This record gives sequence, C-alpha cells and structure tokens, in this order.
Amino acid sequence: VTALRGFDGGFGGQGFPPCPPGGIREVTINQSLLAPLNLEIDPEIQKVRTQEREEIKQLNNKFASFIDKVRFLEQQNRILETKWKLLQEQRGPGAGGRNLDAVFETYISGLRKQLDSLSSEKQQLQSELKSFQDMVEDFKTKYEEEINKRTAAENDFVLLKKDVDTAYLTKVDLQAKLDSLADEINFLKYLYDVELSEMQKTVSDTSVVLSMDNNRNLDLDSIIAEVKAQYEEIANRSRLEAESWYRCKYEELQATAGKHGDSLKDTKIEISELNRMIQRIRAEIESVKKQCETLQTSIADAEQRGEVALKDARDKLTELETALQKAKQDMARQLREYQELMNVKLALDVEIATYRKLLEGEECRWVGMQQEIPCIPLNQREERGVVGGGSSSVGGGYGSGLCLGGGGIGVGAGSGRGSCNSAGFCYSLGGGGLGSGGGFGVGGGFSSGGAGGSNSVVVGSGTTLKKTTSSTSASRRV
Repeated sequence: VTALRGFDGGFGGQGFPPCPPGGIREVTINQSLLAPLNLEIDPEIQKVRTQEREEIKQLNNKFASFIDKVRFLEQQNRILETKWKLLQEQRGPGAGGRNLDAVFETYISGLRKQLDSLSSEKQQLQSELKSFQDMVEDFKTKYEEEINKRTAAENDFVLLKKDVDTAYLTKVDLQAKLDSLADEINFLKYLYDVELSEMQKTVSDTSVVLSMDNNRNLDLDSIIAEVKAQYEEIANRSRLEAESWYRCKYEELQATAGKHGDSLKDTKIEISELNRMIQRIRAEIESVKKQCETLQTSIADAEQRGEVALKDARDKLTELETALQKAKQDMARQLREYQELMNVKLALDVEIATYRKLLEGEECRWVGMQQEIPCIPLNQREERGVVGGGSSSVGGGYGSGLCLGGGGIGVGAGSGRGSCNSAGFCYSLGGGGLGSGGGFGVGGGFSSGGAGGSNSVVVGSGTTLKKTTSSTSASRRV
C-alpha cells in the first residue's frame, strides 16, 4: 500500500492531485445505531422449528425405509431374473412351452391333492364338531336335570324338616300332657288315700251309746238291723259327700289343668316361634356380618388402591413438574443459545460482507491505479453515503464520501473523520475500532495505526445514499 504514504501531508502520488483542506467535513453520528440490538424472539418459533425438525426426521425415516424397501425389491428382482435365466438355460431353446406346461400341471395336481386332503379333513373335523356339539347338548341336558333334581330334593328336605319340626312339637306337647296327667293321678291317689284315712278315723272315733234294757224279751235282731241300717246310711252319706267333693275337686282341677294346658300350649307355640325367629335372626346376623366383612375388605382394598393411585398421581405430578421445569430451563437455554447463534451469525455475515468488499476494493484499487483520475472542481463533486462504508475524506487528490459504520461509526466504536478515494477506499482519522471488540465494523474495513490517532481503511457496503455538494477535488463513483 505505497499509495497511502503522506496521509497527513496530502497524497502527492502520480495521478492523484491534492484536494483542498476545505473539502473535509465533520461526520454526524446516528446514536440509534450505537444502541444494542433488541432481538425479540417469538417463543412459537422454537416450537415451529421443533415440529419442522420432527417432521423432517419422520420424513427422513420414511425415505430411508422406502430406500430399504426399494433395495430389497431390487435384490428380489435380480434373484428372480437370475432364476428365470437359469430356468431358461436349463429348459433349452426347443422345450419352452412343453416344460412349462408339465411344471404347471404337476404344480396344479399337487395343489388338487392338497385340496382333496383338506376337504376330507374338513369333513372329518365337521363330523367331530357335530359329535362334540351333541355331547355338549347331552351334558347340558343332564346338568339341567341334575339341577332340577337337586332343587326338588331341597324342597322335599324343607318340607320334611317342617314335618319333623311339627312332629317334634307334637311330641313335646304330648309329653307335657302325659307328665301333667301323671302328676294329676298321683295327686288324686294321694288325696283319696288321705280322705280314706280321715274317714276311717272318723268311723273309729264314733261312740255308740246303747240303752241296755234288761228286759229278757229284747229283740237283738231288730236292734242289730237298725244299727246296721244306720251305719250303712252314715257310710252312704259319707261316701256320697266324698264322691261329690271329689268330683268338684276333679272338675276344678280339670278346669285349672285345661287353662294351664292351653296357656302352656300357647306358651310352647310362642317359644317355638321365638326359637325360629331367633334362628332366622341369627342367620340374618351371620349374613350381615359376612356382608360387613366383605364391605370392610372392599373398603380396605379401595382405600389401598386409592392410596396407590394417589401416590402414583403425586409421583407423576412431581415428574411432570420436574419435566416442566427442565423443559423451561432447556427452552431458556435454547433461547440463549439461539440468541448467541444469531449474534454469531450476524457477526459472521458482517465479516463475510467485509471480506467480500475488501476483495472487491483491492480489485478496484488495482484497476484505479492503472487509470488516470481527473480532478473535478469542488462545486461539481458528488458525495455519497454508504451505510456500512467509510467516513469523510481527508487529503488531496481523492474524492470524499460518507461511510457510516466504517472508521467513524460502528457498533461500540466512536466517530471520526476519513476520506474515500475514487476507487472506493475510505480513510478515517481518529475513528478507533470498527465494532465491538475488533477492528471490523458493520460494513467491513480494517484499521491501521498512524500519527494523530488510528487510521482505518474501509471498503463501503450496503445502501448508497447519494448527495451532491460543492467540492473542488475530483472524484469518480465506483
């Protein structure tokens, strides 16, 4: 870069006349370009891209499976073609149709034999199926008959049980009556014995006063007959009284026994009914206890299943919350990575554009050095601004241009002054670095040190902003 010598004293090389100092102007800076980029990323973009990647994976898998199928079919096709060629070679040129007919007839005869065997097996299986169905029907009929017999036997058992219960109750009643009658007979015997003993005592205690007549003509027979009649009358009267009292007592005892027998019978009937009721209630209590045990077991099982289900649900909820948190973290990380990748992509695009413009500028410089550039008056010079290009020119013999972002303006860089020659080279004075952390800015360029600050040579790129001003130096548009 020999043409860049004498930067501060005006470029005095051949074909580059010096430009007057009045052509240098201060470059204004748009502060909005220095602000950081606000990259608003839609969260739906990540989902859409994820879906697109999944769809692409599925399509790739399908395509791979289709490729495998096609390869397999091609292999089968080659195998069949090889077999066909071998068969044709073995068959020879003259025995084509006859050999095929024989092969087909043999194959058809084999298939017919298989069909006949299968039809015979089918008939045999149908006959066996029919016999099995008949056996099943017989077993069903026998089973139903046995069920009916069992039901009839159960009914007979219930009836016999009722008869046995009735006979047992009758036996109990008769036994009770027998006991009561035996007691009554014993009581009457005892009563009769007591009365008989009392009567004998009464008869023995009776004193007879006889008036003795010393008359010699006493009629003893008549007296004995009279006394005998009196005693017989007394005995008959006592017997009648005893019989009447016995009958009264017997009737009273019979009435009392009948009343007590009826009450006893009613009581026994009530007792039997109460016993049956107690048995029925006990059976119901047992059934209710069994139902309660079954319900308690069911409740315990349901509680256990509910606890297990609740535990599983809680575990799944915890897993889902963990997965959701992890997904959120992954999403945030992916968003950060996406932003970093976008920043890296932007920087790479800028560097690519810069290197492209540098190469184009080098080519234009070599072309411009071989041609003579006439000096155009200052009032006819045409200035242009290139977004991402160099800054205003300084020096002599070069046309001036406004290049925003090169040398003077860049992301994270300051402002400065510069100059552009007709070949597209922009020289900045005091501009500093062109970008955050480097010497390249938006639009490209590279920096070189010099007296009075850092000088940069920037190749402009981007949108060209043309502006006509008054200038005395010559310039040529690229």
